[in-house]
Amino acid sequence: MAYLGQDVKKLGFGLMRPPMLGQEIDLAQLERMVDLFLEHGFTYFDTAYGYLEGRSEEAARRTLVERHPRESFLLATKLPAWAGARNTAEAEEMFWTSLRRTGAGYFDYYLLHNLGDERTRYFDDYNIWDFAAARKKEGLIRHLGFSFHDRADVLDGILTRHPDMDFVQLQINYADWDSPIVESRKCYEAARKHGKPVVIMEPVKGGSLAALPKALETRFRALEPAASLSSWAIRFAASLENVVTVLSGMSNLDQMRDNISFMEHFTPLSAAERAAVDRVRAELTELPHIPCTGCRYCVKGCPQEIAIPGIFRAMNNYLLYANLPGARGNYAWETRLGGTADKCVECGRCMEVCPQHIRIPDELKKARELLG
Repeated sequence: MAYLGQDVKKLGFGLMRPPMLGQEIDLAQLERMVDLFLEHGFTYFDTAYGYLEGRSEEAARRTLVERHPRESFLLATKLPAWAGARNTAEAEEMFWTSLRRTGAGYFDYYLLHNLGDERTRYFDDYNIWDFAAARKKEGLIRHLGFSFHDRADVLDGILTRHPDMDFVQLQINYADWDSPIVESRKCYEAARKHGKPVVIMEPVKGGSLAALPKALETRFRALEPAASLSSWAIRFAASLENVVTVLSGMSNLDQMRDNISFMEHFTPLSAAERAAVDRVRAELTELPHIPCTGCRYCVKGCPQEIAIPGIFRAMNNYLLYANLPGARGNYAWETRLGGTADKCVECGRCMEVCPQHIRIPDELKKARELLG
């Protein structure tokens, strides 16, 4: 059955983590990456209003839009109504700002950015759904959707209320496939239930799946000695049905060359390869980690309103993958509204209600020392 994006090559260029020179985007290297990407037949570029405080969209204009015919690429960006907009006018202005920054004339794929949790209400309160639909009717948006981080039942509810969405962007990777917190599989199935094609983000889990513990790496090396660990993660995601593309935040030419090497002529995972991924996933769950299921009982009674489940997600990124920079980035995001680990007063209310019997104050101390 035909679906939106079926003719798009299954590797997309995510511009959230472009090559950098100190604090500035390395535009010369990014130009070479953009050119190489297009030369090999890939077309999908993804940015957002908030990436690098708008510099990502500006870099897209300078390295892509101003240097290549508009019909030769697909450009996606996103509107984060929850990120500082105080009213409807300010939220709507994010769209027009993105249009000016990119100089693209129109967006092939436009997303309401990062729905879920308390963030969705901003799109409702500011009626961004109708605003974006009007821009689509005008031809400024070709395909309208949203990106999402929350539970599958929440996604099902949003898609039920907004059946006119063309697609949805989800965090999907083999490590999170059966995660009770991320619910990659369940979210994917909810999108399929509503007939929505999926753009996949975080297939390498922020780089964590590019560096596995040695014992798990050996599982993959036994089948494909020369294949990068990233290739297993990206091919797992791209092997799913009804996928528009799989976004990879390539930060240098070497990463791009590696991704092109196995995605230019993409083949889905074989039965033996799927079995290897399943074994690695199962063994990852057996590694030492904080057994938080994200039930949030601890948060409801916390007098300091500490973001306990989010902090534990960040800690597990370090414990499972030894990805300290990624874990610190996760921690900064999860505590962006406050609720940092150092605020814990060790009252013990959280432990009284934790179904997993986690010694939460002790784990928060570790998080404060490592990530705070």
